[in-house]
Amino acid sequence: MKHRPHLIVIGGGAAGFFTAVNAARLHPGLQVSIVEKTNKLLSKVKISGGGRCNVTHACFEIPELVKKYPRGGNVLKKSFHHFYTQNTIDWFQERGVKLHAEADGRMFPTTNNSQTIIDCLLAEANRYQVKIVTGAGVNAIHPKEKGFDLDVQYAHGNEVLQADYVVIATGGQPKLSMFDWLSPLGLNIIPPQPSLFTFNLPKHPITGLMGVSVAQAAVKIIGTKLTETGPVLITHWGLSGPAVLKLSAWGATELADLKYQFNAQVNWLPGFNDQTIVPTMQSLRFGKATQQIITKSPFAAIPNRLWQFLVKAAGIPEQMRWADLPAKSENKLIQHLVNFTVAVNGKTTFKEEFVTAGGIDTKEIVPQTLEFKKYPGLFAAGEVLNIDGITGGFNFQNAWTNGFLIAEALKGKLSVQGV
Repeated sequence: MKHRPHLIVIGGGAAGFFTAVNAARLHPGLQVSIVEKTNKLLSKVKISGGGRCNVTHACFEIPELVKKYPRGGNVLKKSFHHFYTQNTIDWFQERGVKLHAEADGRMFPTTNNSQTIIDCLLAEANRYQVKIVTGAGVNAIHPKEKGFDLDVQYAHGNEVLQADYVVIATGGQPKLSMFDWLSPLGLNIIPPQPSLFTFNLPKHPITGLMGVSVAQAAVKIIGTKLTETGPVLITHWGLSGPAVLKLSAWGATELADLKYQFNAQVNWLPGFNDQTIVPTMQSLRFGKATQQIITKSPFAAIPNRLWQFLVKAAGIPEQMRWADLPAKSENKLIQHLVNFTVAVNGKTTFKEEFVTAGGIDTKEIVPQTLEFKKYPGLFAAGEVLNIDGITGGFNFQNAWTNGFLIAEALKGKLSVQGV
């Protein structure tokens, strides 16, 4: 009986599933299995985007798309020419799942339900007879002259599985020790660090404004070149929102080195600085002369609650009118508006959408195929690699791209085997 080649995908997340279903679809002669350590499949897909699944981002220029990845852009620059945003949209649409873009570019299924994406991927796995095994942790990969042996641990005991091809798609890991099972392969692992986290401001009075958001604010880390503009959300623990999350992604390594203790500066009015805002403040003195300063925010971009907080923080009495505002108090208010400085002490992971910087060094793989240079037939996909994107669907796009490229790369290998 002719040997039927076997592909084992380690990890039942987005990257693992997309690799498996595409490999099985493109290569009917290939036996495909997904081996997942936990009893949950596609768990990050389930919770992403508040349970709606932020599938990708409406960014269709590859040079622009690559800029959304603090790490791994050089690999994706080549990969995206084979499979990128439009391919993702088409792939899901061909399977009856339409995506729509929101004003900020994030793309979701039109059902606004992540279960739609999960059901689609599970249906594909069923259609192409992908074998799915849960509660099976792979403890080691042993390369042989042809293929690989995998040490797999189940609740009931251990087993050695044989595979012709293996894909490591175990996702991002928070600790370096969680890569120990790969150490016999001699791969270079970049120590993992959190990305996409919010800034903690313990006991800072601004946390009393939790739920208040500003649509456009500029946030920078003092003493670094890190700066980002976008929506900022005040929470009960500190500062969050896209501007902060993007900053945390770009500064993942730098902020870890600072042990998450640093000063951040917020400009609530990024169209102004402490010089250009002066004429506006002067006009307010005259235009709203008899009005109490604290009564209403004169800037549409600043919500009233935040305005009142900043006025009080500047030491301006509640009864003070614009006409009576001393120059010293005006200067203090200006600083609070455009140079509001807070001491950050610690971080909080953004919801359950844990993303890590670090992982398997991308120098270990061939960018066009995601195959390991040292081990033909062994591949890696998704966040287990040192590739991570900012918030907005970019990490899933990396997973879809990786998975499709590996499925395509198997074509040449299987044709050699006559499959």
